[in-house]
Amino acid sequence: MTSAPPIALRTAHVGPVTVFYREAGDRRNPTLLLLHGFPTSSHMFRQLIPLLADRYHIVAPDLPGFGYTSAPPRGEFAYTFDNLAQVVEGFTDAIGLTRYAIYVFDYGAPVGFRLALARPERITAIISQNGNAYEEGLGEDWAPVRRYWQDPSQDNRDALRPMLTLDGVKWQYVHGVPDASQVAPEAYWLDYAQISRPGNDEIQLDLFGDYANNVAMYPQFQAYFAARKPPFLAVWGRWDPFFLPPGAEAYKRDNPNAEVHLLDTGHFALETHAEEIATFIRRFLERSVPRS
Repeated sequence: MTSAPPIALRTAHVGPVTVFYREAGDRRNPTLLLLHGFPTSSHMFRQLIPLLADRYHIVAPDLPGFGYTSAPPRGEFAYTFDNLAQVVEGFTDAIGLTRYAIYVFDYGAPVGFRLALARPERITAIISQNGNAYEEGLGEDWAPVRRYWQDPSQDNRDALRPMLTLDGVKWQYVHGVPDASQVAPEAYWLDYAQISRPGNDEIQLDLFGDYANNVAMYPQFQAYFAARKPPFLAVWGRWDPFFLPPGAEAYKRDNPNAEVHLLDTGHFALETHAEEIATFIRRFLERSVPRS
């Protein structure tokens, strides 16, 4: 049995942002760009990358304000999803990616879908793991965030701070997981440590507020799915309290060929089902993205 290709840890410069990323596999193979969500980083793909890198070129950046990518001060960089997407677009240019599939999770979905709108010719396929683009996919746990969208008062902003505590981060990892002992504690401890850095709380609260602009763009994302019908795989943690299974099933409305799988786990499905998800991805990409 051959060993998995090593994972290289690299950086690339995009304007004022130094982007940290993980890279593995032969660049001559089809590329898969992995885009993480809140409150994590490319660390969430630590199990998935070795399972795919023998046949694919894998690239996983940390978004600005997350992980080991630099976080410019808020006065110098506006933490909006438009800007996160612009940095990722610039990052793909900086490292020479011209054609790639995207794996989008949570915040990675509105970032990746913006890339698809801006440069549809570059997207070979889409894999969404609890990455939403439909109103029916938004669970009741969005209620405090919706209140902040409707009334961006300091009180409503402060009401979101429990999501940034260790308990709040851990809950996202273990909620809906049948056996929480399967979730490695270093995952949520690392996320908590990184979002606890001075000033990062305000960055995260800015992004909570700006998520309203993602919801406003859902019709544009859906129009893209309907018009382009990219090869699409949704692999979803069934018990995610934020992004519900109807959000996964809704992709088939605009793209009838979309493939949907619901797994018996929560939001961070890779923590418990990495091998199963990798199997779905390998089968999907073999069908959808020809190898040279």
